[in-house]
Amino acid sequence: MSSLGQFVVFKEVANTGNVTQAAKHLHISQPSVSIQIQNLEQEYSVTLLERTNRGVLLTECGEIFYRYISQVIQTMREAQEVMLEHAAKQHRNVHVGATLTIGEYVVPFIADALYHECPQINLNVKIANTASVAQDVLDKQLHLALIEGPVPTNPDLVIENFWHDELVIVVGIDHPWSKRLSVSFEELEAERFIIREQGSGTRKVMENALVESGFDVSKLNLTMELNSTRAIKQGVMSGLGVTIISALTVQRECRQKQLSMLRLEGCQLCRPLNILTHKRGFLTADEQTFLSLIRNRNRLKEILPPPLLP
Repeated sequence: MSSLGQFVVFKEVANTGNVTQAAKHLHISQPSVSIQIQNLEQEYSVTLLERTNRGVLLTECGEIFYRYISQVIQTMREAQEVMLEHAAKQHRNVHVGATLTIGEYVVPFIADALYHECPQINLNVKIANTASVAQDVLDKQLHLALIEGPVPTNPDLVIENFWHDELVIVVGIDHPWSKRLSVSFEELEAERFIIREQGSGTRKVMENALVESGFDVSKLNLTMELNSTRAIKQGVMSGLGVTIISALTVQRECRQKQLSMLRLEGCQLCRPLNILTHKRGFLTADEQTFLSLIRNRNRLKEILPPPLLP
């Protein structure tokens, strides 16, 4: 079956009227040009070129063939241009996986900064739990993901810290603690406590930190378990209890004087925010641009809201 390359060779010979000149223009050998013309003539069982002492001339069949293959070549060139343009547009999309806290409370600030610095890049974010986005990276459905909390153990995952998150005690603005900077373990035991559900990364980090500080988690007066940070914040604002959640998630409510945050004395409730990539993965230039932004800690300090606690 004839190929586009053979059509290009035939068209060049027809345009120049000379096999030698066509070979020079196409940077191939003269015998190769002759062979490709012969193959076309054999395939279509016609004579396309008439050989003369001065070069070659198109036969009647050659004239007809020339018109058709010129259209084919032009159409294919247009198709190539459209595909390259489409590929370029696709290349400008950066797909990122993110866990809930990062996806809702960190990525929007990063996306805004990225848009102002590189408006040609579109950021597409899949928000899911750690296991889901980590599996997407392992399956190479995503080239990178941002997660908080416990890190999956897998030799194919590359883990890089880019920021940190602090878990804080959050109370309603009318709560007696709202003007304080910290409370003791003993005071925490006496409060009604709203907490994330079993299996939550936030809950796991909190429980581990409390245990490491010598606090008996079973002493917490758990009155409600919710699987939504928004629901927990609403419960606290309604006076149903206090909670320990990410400081990132209550910035707006604290600035609007709806909630107040404070620390637990003698307990460091911090968790890393990490980048996940595949050990043998590929990153596009735009993905590298995105990573350069979030790896720049000084830039992140400018992008993200300043901490409300000293």
